[in-house]
Amino acid sequence: MYRRPLQSAVRNVINVNNHVVNVNNVTASRAAYGKVLHQEAGFSRASAACQLARVSSPSLTPCRTLHLTSQVFNVKETRQHTEEEVGAFTKLIEAMGFTGPLKYNKWKIKIAALRMYTCCVERINYDDFFDKCSLPDTLNSWFLVAQLHVWMCLVRMRQEGREGKYMCRYIVHSMWEDVEQRSKIMGIGASHRKEGMKSMTETFYAAIFGYDEGILSDDCVLAAALWRNLFNCECEDPEQLELMVGYVRKQMQYVDALDGDDLILTGEVKWRPLVEENAQSILKVATPTYNDTGL
Repeated sequence: MYRRPLQSAVRNVINVNNHVVNVNNVTASRAAYGKVLHQEAGFSRASAACQLARVSSPSLTPCRTLHLTSQVFNVKETRQHTEEEVGAFTKLIEAMGFTGPLKYNKWKIKIAALRMYTCCVERINYDDFFDKCSLPDTLNSWFLVAQLHVWMCLVRMRQEGREGKYMCRYIVHSMWEDVEQRSKIMGIGASHRKEGMKSMTETFYAAIFGYDEGILSDDCVLAAALWRNLFNCECEDPEQLELMVGYVRKQMQYVDALDGDDLILTGEVKWRPLVEENAQSILKVATPTYNDTGL
């Protein structure tokens, strides 16, 4: 294996020289060929010397054996993710705050975004989080748990190009409308509601940056982000942090396994429970069903 790159380089030199040098210039061709033979002889002498040293001096570290082969190994090319190419006009109107043409109907994406946000608030057992994480049963605690799941959806949908980013916008829009309606139902005054919404907005975007850093780093960084944002710097039980770190990791693994087109058309996400007795890695996720109209 060590020798193969050297042999490939030598053969490339021979091929280039054969194309560049004039065919009639036999002397130059023989000189290049003699140079290659000289290099091959040098490699053979080095191999013989290495074997001789290994036999004569057992105490010395054995040299790596040089193998000669003419077999060429092909490297399998892996498809890399590339950004979606858009025209200059689309870039211009998006820079002005408008939305360019999308692969799917905008209303379908909006409905899917509302469904995905609904999955973040209706398909989660908040009592488990309040109990296992020792969180008070308040609107703020509900918001902290909801924003964690909204963030996981945003991370997944940002991978789906312009359609996914358009969907992220309406997921966040649906979240703020829901928070405002819940605060009104609880009887919070307009002035206090405005201050609370401002505080929640700051908390939300600070949490996004912290969670993004944590999911791209090790468990210590993710635990620190959860301690600051979910537990409000008041968690003293390391088992609770360990539980939440494992929960975020397995949920991200599950969401990443979902098909992107299905998420854009349906917005369906079924979350894994907070505590699982026999938690296993996600191998294949069931494909959701939807009709032609995306409803």
